[in-house]
Amino acid sequence: MNKRVLLGFLLLLVVYQASEGLQTVVARGNPLGPALMLLALALAWPVGRWIDGSGWRAFGLLRPRWLGLLGGGLLLAILAKFAAEALALGLGIETFAPMLALPVSALGLLALTTFIPSLAEDILTRGFLLRFTPKPLGFWAYVLASALLYTGNHLWRFDWGLTEQLRLFCLGLAYAAAAYRFRSLWAAVGLHCGWNFAGAALSQAWPTTLADAASGRLVSAAVHLLLFAVIAGWVHAAQPADNPSKV
Repeated sequence: MNKRVLLGFLLLLVVYQASEGLQTVVARGNPLGPALMLLALALAWPVGRWIDGSGWRAFGLLRPRWLGLLGGGLLLAILAKFAAEALALGLGIETFAPMLALPVSALGLLALTTFIPSLAEDILTRGFLLRFTPKPLGFWAYVLASALLYTGNHLWRFDWGLTEQLRLFCLGLAYAAAAYRFRSLWAAVGLHCGWNFAGAALSQAWPTTLADAASGRLVSAAVHLLLFAVIAGWVHAAQPADNPSKV
């Protein structure tokens, strides 16, 4: 592997994990956590320039169709989140409190605070593998490697139990499949950010009580496995000739 790729990855990983650790375990509410997350995203541009001279495009953030891929992913993920909540409600896993009105300003803030970490993490766990591997990766090699990397990237959640690791792996499969299918990281960013945004908005506007957290995670995993199956079938039907490492 190119030394610049490895060093760039490690730099972004350290900054990202410092942010996650602060926000998840060490000092929740400390503004340094979000500031480091923004720094991780900002650093991706000079890292991309250093690796191959293309800035954020080095990680598959390409201009063609970017808005359609991002918007389509957002919409699909939001619908998937509502389906997951409906399923959890129907199974008795969750109970809902009365709905609260959210101001537009709150939705804007939620969009920003879910977009930045989603994009930063997608660069780390999907963008590097999409463009920089010693040998070209096929569909299954890419999605499995990316899903494992995505799961491992949540090291601050390792004590949440096996169902959380399974949930993360299934999320990783779906998001990696989207990136591979469209040869663009924007497809994964749309799904990732849309799911996180919908979850954050629902948790504030429509508070829930989980009867069983593990079962709730399994519902999320199942919904993402369905998304993955749809995208994987799409990949197979399309029979893409190009390899994502040549985006």
